[in-house]
Amino acid sequence: MNWDWEKLQQRKEKNTFQVKGPDFSSFEKKIGNLKSKLPGGAVLLLIGILLWLLSGIYIVEPDEVGVVQRFGKFNRITPPGPHYHLPYPIEKVQTPKVTRIQRVEIGFRTLSKNLISKNIQYRLVPEESLMLTGDENIVDVQFIVQYQIKDPQYYLFNIADPEKTVKDAAEAAMREVIGNNDIDSALTTGKLIIQNDTKRLLQEILDRYHSGIRIVAVQLQDVHPPRQVIDAFKDVASAKEDKIRYINEAEAYRNDILPKTRGEVAQILNEAQAYKESIVRKAKGETARFLSVFKEYKRAKDVTRKRLYLETVEKILSNPQINKIILSDKAVKSVVPYLFLKNENGKLKGSK
Repeated sequence: MNWDWEKLQQRKEKNTFQVKGPDFSSFEKKIGNLKSKLPGGAVLLLIGILLWLLSGIYIVEPDEVGVVQRFGKFNRITPPGPHYHLPYPIEKVQTPKVTRIQRVEIGFRTLSKNLISKNIQYRLVPEESLMLTGDENIVDVQFIVQYQIKDPQYYLFNIADPEKTVKDAAEAAMREVIGNNDIDSALTTGKLIIQNDTKRLLQEILDRYHSGIRIVAVQLQDVHPPRQVIDAFKDVASAKEDKIRYINEAEAYRNDILPKTRGEVAQILNEAQAYKESIVRKAKGETARFLSVFKEYKRAKDVTRKRLYLETVEKILSNPQINKIILSDKAVKSVVPYLFLKNENGKLKGSK
């Protein structure tokens, strides 16, 4: 088959759109006119280009990192020190302070601080601070959250308002933790546990958001019942403190009296045991002595009787603590042989 190349070429020319490039002739003419009107125009243009190139020099402070964006997209992170990026609008840099501890207040706002008089004015925000406890009581919780940047890329590009994100997440975490505790724990001994649980839960929430934020601390500033019933709660708390004080005093008295009583009991038991042993041994000795005397008495009654009499008289006369009175036979035979009387000094005296 023969092709008509001339007709084919004509068809291509008809179907082809002619795309013309930009006409730089007018722009070149304007530049030429500018050079002709302004002396040293080329030098000024060169200086402008140089200044544009020098605008890419930037310095990152020691507490910052540089986050470079190329055409709006994240490109790289630069450490502290002098650096260079392609001039705007090709590249731009942000320098967030990654070591600075930032603070969010929930339940109150600080209005002003007077460092001289140490007078600080606050504004309460009850819609943030009033929370429901696990035992269905309302408690007013005011706390602060301290945080810092952990990942600058996530911090700058994943969340639009970091401070509001932290505040909303902290309020949600605190409400959940308070809802798992009763009011007595929130007002008294459970504050440290509540702080730690809230910090852990808040960090989990922010990590799920890929926020690039690290929670440094959660600190409870003031936890109290609503102002309408705070007096009644104070009375209840005072009664509980009195109860604990009385229990501690009773335990202290018990711990003091029980050891003393046990010691006295042990002492009495030891004394009784010693007395028992001494009495038993003495009785056995008296029994043995009596049996031996009785045995001798059977053998020689008169001798044994006289010996016992003499031993008894000797024991009596040799004992200075016994008052001894010697009577004659005549006095013994009388009706009233002797009358015991006391003198003015209370000593005994004898008379017939």
